[in-house]
Amino acid sequence: MRSTQTDEPLMRLTATEVSNIWSSYLKSSMELRLFQYFVESIEDQEMKRIIEKMTKQAEESLEKLKEIFVKEQLSVPIGFTEKDVRPKAHKAFSDPFIISFCYDLTLLSMSTYPSALSDCSRKDVRAYFSEAIKFSMTIQDEIISLLIKKGLYNSPPKITIEDQVEMVDSKKYLNGFFGASRPVNTAEIANLTRIIHRAQFSKMVFVAFNKMATTKELAHHFKKGRDGIDKVMESVQEVLEKENIPVSAFADYQIYDVALPPFSNKLMLFFVNTCLGIFCFTMINQAMTSSLRSDIVYKLTKISNDMKKFYGLGIVFAINENWMEQPPQGVDHRM
Repeated sequence: MRSTQTDEPLMRLTATEVSNIWSSYLKSSMELRLFQYFVESIEDQEMKRIIEKMTKQAEESLEKLKEIFVKEQLSVPIGFTEKDVRPKAHKAFSDPFIISFCYDLTLLSMSTYPSALSDCSRKDVRAYFSEAIKFSMTIQDEIISLLIKKGLYNSPPKITIEDQVEMVDSKKYLNGFFGASRPVNTAEIANLTRIIHRAQFSKMVFVAFNKMATTKELAHHFKKGRDGIDKVMESVQEVLEKENIPVSAFADYQIYDVALPPFSNKLMLFFVNTCLGIFCFTMINQAMTSSLRSDIVYKLTKISNDMKKFYGLGIVFAINENWMEQPPQGVDHRM
C-alpha cells in the first residue's frame, strides 16, 4: 500500500524569514548569557528552577536556529559569547529583580514571536516559532504564579465599572484639555498602568547598568535613559493621580555593588536597545491606538518621540563601538 505522506520540497527562505531567524538568534544568544549568570547568582530555589528551564530553552533555540542557517548556507551570527558574561561574578541583583528580568524577556517574546510566525510560510521556521511561543506562554504562566505567590506581582488597579452600556454621544468624549475631560476608560487605565510598571523596571535597569558600565560614555548614556524614564513616569502618573487611581508600588529591585560587572558593555547596550527599546515602542503604540482622550494621546506622542531620539543614539553608540552586527543583505541588483 502506497504511503499518502510526501515530503514537501524545502522552499528557499524569504527575506522576512531570514530577518526573523537572524533576530531570534541574537535574542536567544543574549538570553543564554543572562541566564548563565542569573542561575549562578539567584538564591531562591523556585526561581532558580524557572531560570534553569529558560537556560535550556535558549540553548536548544540556538541549536535549532543554527541548523537552519547551516542548511541554507548562511553565515551564523556571532551574537553573544562566553566573553560577554561572567557567570561566577558576585551577586549584583536581588532575586526579585532577577526574576523580573526573566519576566520581561517573556513579554518581548510574546510581542515578537507571534508576529514572526504570521510572517513565515516555511514549515521548519513556522515550527520553530510555534514552539517558541508555546514555551514563552508556559514559562510566563509559571513566573506570574510565582510572583503572585511571593507577593511580588504588580497587579493593575481594580476599579468599579458602570453597569450600563452607553454610546458616545458627543465629540467631547475625545477632549482631555481645559478641564473638560471625561474620566479615563478601562483601556486607558490598563495601558497607562502597563507603561508605569514597565518604566519602574526599566529605570532600575538603567540605574544598575549605569553603575556597571566600564566607560564614562556608556554610563552617561544609561544615565540619560534613567532621566528619560523618570519623565515618562511623571507624565503618565499625573493622569492617573488626577483620577485618584492608585498604581501598585514596584517590586524589590535591589542592586548590589560588585567589583566586576557580570555582563559586557555590548550585552548591556543590546538589552537596552532591544528589550527595553523595542517592547517600549510596542507598548506606547498600543496605548496610543487605544486611547481616545486628546491629552493622553498628546503625552504618549511626546514620550514616543523622545524615546526615538534616545534609542536612536543607542544604535549609533553600538555602531561606533563596532558592536552591531549587520543583518543579512540581499545581493545588490542596482548595477
